[in-house]
Amino acid sequence: MLLVDDDPLVRTGLSMILSSTGDIEVVAEAGDGDEAVPKVSMHAPDVVLMDIRMRRMNGLTATAAVTALPNPPKVLVLTTYDLDEYVFDALGAGASGFLLKEGSPQEIIDAVRVVAAGEAMLSPRTTRKLIGHFVATRASPRRHRARAGLGTLTERERQIVTAVAQGGTNAEIGVELHLSEATVKTHITRIFAKLDATNRVQLTIFAYEAGLVAP
Repeated sequence: MLLVDDDPLVRTGLSMILSSTGDIEVVAEAGDGDEAVPKVSMHAPDVVLMDIRMRRMNGLTATAAVTALPNPPKVLVLTTYDLDEYVFDALGAGASGFLLKEGSPQEIIDAVRVVAAGEAMLSPRTTRKLIGHFVATRASPRRHRARAGLGTLTERERQIVTAVAQGGTNAEIGVELHLSEATVKTHITRIFAKLDATNRVQLTIFAYEAGLVAP
């Protein structure tokens, strides 16, 4: 893991929490986005825990830069408020989920493990609340693009995107749609390519913006 936060005390606390697990290794720390990008290239972490509000390069800009790298790590953003427009933008830029800084140590550990395993932080109620809130209240150009993208999907692909947005795992989606888990994975890979998406959070945002799921 790489920890990115402009408060050294926060970084120290997070490092102590995560290193105590035995299965999570903090390989480096960074004080802002400017430091984070080269350190990702240097250390190749699996997960970056990224503060969203920093004095120099903020977490939004840094997330976009990190996720644009070849073989990028998963990015988990940290915020103080559960309805923060910067968090929504970070999810759209490729972050795999978000955490509140007030979360318990176990919640932080569990979130890192979930993201490292390739899943997105979609289950917590606050994540769905945040996505629904901003899709419902922000301007419409993104919705127009989403609806155009919807036209490129087959009916089966729309069903799968809807199920992803509702928090279903590949196995659960397979049971619901009478498909094998491998077939679901194949469909999701094709959907990523069609929508120029990189993770399940972006599919969830798309589903809300395209009207497949109601906020």
